[in-house]
Amino acid sequence: MAIFKCKMCGGSLNITNNATIYECEYCATQQTLPKMDNEETLNMINRANQLRQQCEFDKAIDIYEKLITINTDDAELYWSLVLCRYGIEYVNDITTNKRIPTCHRMQYKSILNDADYLEAVKYADHTQKAIFDSEAKYIDKIQKEILMISNNEEPFDIFICYKESDENGNRTIDSVLAQELYYQLENEGFKVFFSRITLENKLGTEYEPYIFAALNSSKIMIVIGTKPEYFNSTWVQNEWSRYLMIMNNNKDRVIIPAYKDMNPYDLPCSLSLFQAQDMSKLGFMQDLIHGIKKIIKTDFNSKVITEKNITKVKNPNITSLLKRASLFIEDKDWKSAKEYCNRILDINPECAEAYLYLLMSKLHVQNLQSLQSQKHQNGISNDENYKKVMRFANNEIRTNLQTLNNHTIYNYAVDVLDKAQTEEEFILAANVFESIKEFEDSNEKIQKCKQEAEIARKDKIYIDARDTLQKSSICEDLEIAIQNFESIKEYKDSKKCIEYCQKKIEDIKIKMEKECEELEQELKCESIKVTLLSITVIIILLIIILTIKFAIN
Repeated sequence: MAIFKCKMCGGSLNITNNATIYECEYCATQQTLPKMDNEETLNMINRANQLRQQCEFDKAIDIYEKLITINTDDAELYWSLVLCRYGIEYVNDITTNKRIPTCHRMQYKSILNDADYLEAVKYADHTQKAIFDSEAKYIDKIQKEILMISNNEEPFDIFICYKESDENGNRTIDSVLAQELYYQLENEGFKVFFSRITLENKLGTEYEPYIFAALNSSKIMIVIGTKPEYFNSTWVQNEWSRYLMIMNNNKDRVIIPAYKDMNPYDLPCSLSLFQAQDMSKLGFMQDLIHGIKKIIKTDFNSKVITEKNITKVKNPNITSLLKRASLFIEDKDWKSAKEYCNRILDINPECAEAYLYLLMSKLHVQNLQSLQSQKHQNGISNDENYKKVMRFANNEIRTNLQTLNNHTIYNYAVDVLDKAQTEEEFILAANVFESIKEFEDSNEKIQKCKQEAEIARKDKIYIDARDTLQKSSICEDLEIAIQNFESIKEYKDSKKCIEYCQKKIEDIKIKMEKECEELEQELKCESIKVTLLSITVIIILLIIILTIKFAIN
């Protein structure tokens, strides 16, 4: 028997040999299990799971990767890596009392296409695979919801990363310094992400879409700290480590560590590679703002030049190649069209038309208007070719493409609405319409979705309560049914159902009282019989004794 810590709640589980799944007796969560060959491996797994539960994902990843070098075919280890990469924390849902995943490290790449997820599925047995598939689809749904929100956020120039509260829940000096910097940068005209203000109207469970959008759009991140442990605290490190990963693919991003009242050599190794700024140094703020202006102004000027000159960069060779690519698209020869577009981009990597044709080839459409009939939950705005077109094309093309993008989202939302039957499906449709609420009649559709969702919610409550009323003879179940009918008192015949439930409870109680009386009467009769029998036995014994006595005399 091995003592394995539940990866959801941390409870101790007694695992039998060779088990691959287990249901925790503490949180009732069915979960997959790793291969535990020895006590050392078990301890490493428990430690990694503990770190992941504490949202220290990078530290947990280091341990999982070491374990994989030992057990290269352990499906659970690959799945654990996936959970860390997407920052999955399992929290208790107060409505269902079940553990559900939340995402703290959003990725553009779907979890269903993640290499480690595919490895987990590859090495999993039948039961493990079913759990992985269910969890991954749920997380993929969360990803899409986050992207839907983040895609509608305006881009930021600067992201301020800092620790808001100390171990006692009090505001840190870092937070005060960050706010001062925030106001200075805002006054200079920059759009700044500062969580204390930017997220003040958001619930904690809703932070990730906005953090994700800000991390991916900000040209500069400033990491503020007055203590080494603040730089290394879980959520601060989560933000700057994610930004470093973004920097690996975007060389124009800049990270600036800013410290005060501490030795710069105590900065985390990953941050010590960058030029750090001493906030206690005279003129720090002016120097920082001057440097930021140089970075962001240069980037802005290059964009302006690009937009003005993009249509003038063509040469006859590009023009003929574009014509050929256009003809291939007309003939639905997507492969050849893609080949010619790439040849164009080798000559001019900022050719908007080439990216547009690549987008059309990928979506298999012969003209842009065909996009109006397509359905995409998040539109086509996540496609890299779309982003390049929006970056390099003129305003007219960008406006038209944005409109077509809205059409694909609108079509998807209408399809979801038409097929919706449950409250969740109507809410999903409403959320999709919400992402394009200014487009066509989306606002009206949102109201319709919400009305239908409310009807579906009441209908589910009504059906469940009615089913209990018809099938159950347990007073406690009927009391719950009354509560459910009470919550939708004006819906259908809920009032009559409440009365019927109450009458049924009264009838059950009367029946139970009658049965109790009958049982009591039976017990009394049995008691009298026993008493009479006892007396009879005693009399017989006395007679026998007296008879024997007379016989002896």
